[in-house]
Amino acid sequence: MKKSPTLPSRTGRQRVATLGTDEKRERILDAAERLFAMQGYADTTVHQIVEALGVTKPFVYYYFSNKQEIFETLSWRPAVACFTVLDFPADDLRPAHEKVIAGIEQLIRATIEHYPSSFFPAREPQAYRPEYLEKQHQLAEHFYTRLCALLEQGRDDGWFDFNETRVTAQAACSVSGFLYMWYKPQGRLDVDAIVPELVQIACRALGLRKTRRKPAR
Repeated sequence: MKKSPTLPSRTGRQRVATLGTDEKRERILDAAERLFAMQGYADTTVHQIVEALGVTKPFVYYYFSNKQEIFETLSWRPAVACFTVLDFPADDLRPAHEKVIAGIEQLIRATIEHYPSSFFPAREPQAYRPEYLEKQHQLAEHFYTRLCALLEQGRDDGWFDFNETRVTAQAACSVSGFLYMWYKPQGRLDVDAIVPELVQIACRALGLRKTRRKPAR
């Protein structure tokens, strides 16, 4: 089984995961996520999280060192979900352009499905430790390295028309990157309607062709 990238570690005791501890930990994360989304990082306190849960502070501090660790934990999940969408198994023999399209679709879908935590880094980049930001940067570079390689292979295969690979990759991914500026869960379109629309926009940015370009003689 493929192991997911881990959140940068902190000092302190590590809790052994059990069904009970996982449920309690998730309760804390759920309550904190709602507060962070409504009030922002700076205006949310551990005391408010405790009040929302109806517990005492030791209950929260048993699982998390402070509110920053809670915030980073919430942010790390969507980071992993988004930046590993191109980690296809070795036996996936689809052509490069199909993998790109599938990856972009999953990137957009994961960004929406992990709302609002997936929007935290764009809204409050100042809230993270340097160690966390470096780990997130490494994860993003992992994604873009794979995407750029697939794009160049797809272009060689005659399915993409573009010039600068990295610029093209980042332009296409900005479709999901700027969701935080306008997406609303109760908007006019649901996820299954929004995702195909955004995939089409991303594909235009990638220069995806309707028919394969014939190789030069």
